[in-house]
Amino acid sequence: MSRALPKYDKRRVAIIGGAAAVVLSGAVIAGSALAGTPAESDGATGARTLASPGTITCPDVASKLPAVPASAKAEVDRNLALLQTQINEANTRLADTVGQGGPNFVDNAILGPLKDKRVATVNRIATAIGRTAAKPAGLDALAPCTLNANGGGASTGAAPDAPATQQPGAGTAGGGGAAAGGGGATGGNTGAGTINCPDVASKLPAVPASAKAEVDRNLTLLQTQIKEANTRLADTVGQGGPNFVDNAILGPLKDKRASTIDRIAIAIGRTSARPTGLDSLAACTLTQ
Repeated sequence: MSRALPKYDKRRVAIIGGAAAVVLSGAVIAGSALAGTPAESDGATGARTLASPGTITCPDVASKLPAVPASAKAEVDRNLALLQTQINEANTRLADTVGQGGPNFVDNAILGPLKDKRVATVNRIATAIGRTAAKPAGLDALAPCTLNANGGGASTGAAPDAPATQQPGAGTAGGGGAAAGGGGATGGNTGAGTINCPDVASKLPAVPASAKAEVDRNLTLLQTQIKEANTRLADTVGQGGPNFVDNAILGPLKDKRASTIDRIAIAIGRTSARPTGLDSLAACTLTQ
């Protein structure tokens, strides 16, 4: 009898141990299943983030204007309509580039250029009113726009500042040609070349003495803009996709130049014939 007990005990231990193993295995399997659930949920959320880029919202300009003189109404209305067109185009570009670029793409390729366009348009509105009434001040503060709360995650910013070795599906920054981006087949900013822009001073008519100071100031600003663009070109070597230079450097530079050139034309036009066609000098190129 005393010898049978150890065998019974061994059998009991084996049965209990086996049951415990089954319970433990079940717990591990259940834990694994539960652990997998959030991962799938996160993936779905990520997909929704990429599919929902949000909407660009800009301050309303019309409500901030003073009384508009009758002589300026047509020009002001035309530029107010243009402001809305610019927002619509930016929202279209936002939707068309979902999942592209790096963390600052929206700032560099959409919001930045949009701000520059709005600055130029708002300035034209202020100038039109100022011809026959007090020129409104502070409208420049209405130029910057934002991406609303629905645009979080990867798409709130998409930036050409991201390295060329992006994750699968990151895509290119969109817009423009690869050659202008200085990236060749591999994409990105290779740092090759220099940004060159058409000379504006040599294309101007005789500048009235009353406009000379303002014209000279804006001609200097044009040169500063080119230097800043070349500095950015050097500072972002190896970054972005095949259209990085177009979207993050040449595009914003063109918008800045268009606004500056427009101010030059307006200054001359106050006391002389306003020069036309200067806007064709805004676009710059990357030369090797």
